[in-house]
Amino acid sequence: MKEIIFVGRSNVGKSTLIRALTGIKVPVGKLPGVTRKPLHLPYQKFQITDMPGFGYMSKVTKKGQEAIKDNIVHYIEKNVSNIQLAVMVINTTSFAEIVDRWTQRNEIPIEVELFEFLHELDIEVIVAANKMDKVKDVDETLDGIAQRLGMSPPWRQWIDIIVPVSAKKGNIGILKELIQKNLERNTISP
Repeated sequence: MKEIIFVGRSNVGKSTLIRALTGIKVPVGKLPGVTRKPLHLPYQKFQITDMPGFGYMSKVTKKGQEAIKDNIVHYIEKNVSNIQLAVMVINTTSFAEIVDRWTQRNEIPIEVELFEFLHELDIEVIVAANKMDKVKDVDETLDGIAQRLGMSPPWRQWIDIIVPVSAKKGNIGILKELIQKNLERNTISP
């Protein structure tokens, strides 16, 4: 069965976004790390997969955090032929700070690495820039996201890749349309 995966750091709103898009009650928590393994949800003629969050989690050891990240990579590699679309959810309010911190340490930020990894596997990626309701300068913020992901600003030239959303507020219409267009363009067979 074809699937859409939702990936991103812990606590960026992946599960909340899935709930807003589908109406399916997905377990969400106030603390990072609620989703520990891929959660498969049948939806229409395909499967939605809520991937565990990666990155820092206060109650998870560094070794555990690395294991989660490795499991995500292995899952994607193993299931690449079934993955029709990846929705990479980011926290718009902290994305630039996190990426810049990694870059200053001469390390490739996980989000950038994941974005490139998905493209290398020829998986179409939509970046759901979540928590937009907390952003003051939308264009400046989204231009910064585009730039950090290796795309030239202005972000509006990438409106089929970078989508501003607010999962909690239900501002998901454009993302829902893009997902639907992807599904129609790439006919899904159950």
